[in-house]
Amino acid sequence: MRNKKIVAALLLLGGCAQITEQSGFDAVQALSRPTLGQAPTWVKSETDEAKAREEIAALLTKPLDADAAVRIALLANRGLRAAYAELGIAEADLVQANRISNPTFSFKRLSREADLDIERSIAIKPLELLLLPFATGIEERRFERAKMRAAETVLKTAAEVRRAWVAAVSAAEIAAYAESFGETAKARVELARRMTEVGNWSVLDYAREQVFYAETAMKRARVRHKATAARERLARLMGLWGRDAGFKLPDRVPPLPKEPKDVGDIEKKAVAERLDIRIAKAETEATAKSLGLTRATRFVNAVEIAGFRNNATGQRTQTGYEVSVEVPIFDWGSAKSAKAENIYMQSVDRLAATAVNARSEVRETYSAYRTAFDLARHYTDEVLPLRRKIGEEMVLRYNGMLIGVFELLADLREQGETVAAAVEARRDFWLAATDLDFVTVADTGGASARLAGMGGE
Repeated sequence: MRNKKIVAALLLLGGCAQITEQSGFDAVQALSRPTLGQAPTWVKSETDEAKAREEIAALLTKPLDADAAVRIALLANRGLRAAYAELGIAEADLVQANRISNPTFSFKRLSREADLDIERSIAIKPLELLLLPFATGIEERRFERAKMRAAETVLKTAAEVRRAWVAAVSAAEIAAYAESFGETAKARVELARRMTEVGNWSVLDYAREQVFYAETAMKRARVRHKATAARERLARLMGLWGRDAGFKLPDRVPPLPKEPKDVGDIEKKAVAERLDIRIAKAETEATAKSLGLTRATRFVNAVEIAGFRNNATGQRTQTGYEVSVEVPIFDWGSAKSAKAENIYMQSVDRLAATAVNARSEVRETYSAYRTAFDLARHYTDEVLPLRRKIGEEMVLRYNGMLIGVFELLADLREQGETVAAAVEARRDFWLAATDLDFVTVADTGGASARLAGMGGE
């Protein structure tokens, strides 16, 4: 009766934890939804795939805004799906930690002439039962870290998609202006050719116009490639290919907001909410728990109990048990304990470094955001109106025959270059705004050295 109770208890311990359908994905959705304004979707079946394709097809019927691009990535990006699979792996480890090892059954049969000896034994490792709560706790913390890492991957991907969307739209807009520059250059060189043929233009001046046209053609080619590369990067991040890669984008980068954001105590918010800091804290806590487990098993780390039932010819059945313990003669576990302590101190220092870096990164990101806003606003409010005013005056002078056509075309080229610079300034602002939206919740890798890249590529 007692043996039956023991077996029943072991079966209960081994079967209490099960794999769930969500594998903690609901926590990933809860962590990422406040920042994204939408929840990621884990496509796991053919039915899920069909629903995702239907939603993507609906989004592709019109020009994609940034939110739609992020939504498509949340549905189709294979890298995200691979990250979600880590949740299933972590949960499987947790379930496995809740289960003790299978008992070992051995059967021995010995015979000598008419004598027959039969030996049966079943062995378990009682130390696993004692350490089961500790091992389960470690795996539970690892599972929680896996959830936060998956959410961090979602946020990083969403930030990259938004940046890629801004880059693709701005590159296409600049490419459109470059085409108009090319037409202006073509008109100049054609006019110069005609004037040279009738003797009103020198060969030297005509050669200069030809060089200018050739250089403009090369610049247009580079700009077109940048637009293609930016679009293809966006397509990769969204997970689109084939016919879906022909998605439409808006013609222009969105206009600037009226006022910049007031983020308040951005450092405090980052330290409290950033997932990389929360992951580092969880790893430090898990390492501390693991250190306690290491000390507990420093000397006794291999115990086995076996029960025996032996039968021999002409003798009564023999029962008993055997206990085997590893004796710490050569290895007292000091190296193992020292390693665990150093790993713990390493995790503590990494946590502190992560917090310091996060504080610095959010300050730098906000500085980049405000600087980008001021530069873009300066183009919008000061430079472009002045350039338009100059253009209007040049047209009046041309109509009054005070300047020639070449001077007018040169001014049109300068206006186009100013407009392209203004587009790049708006692009830099929206890139910085994307960094600011995400920097307090995740290390997206896009905030560093943003100021160095302002003003064009």
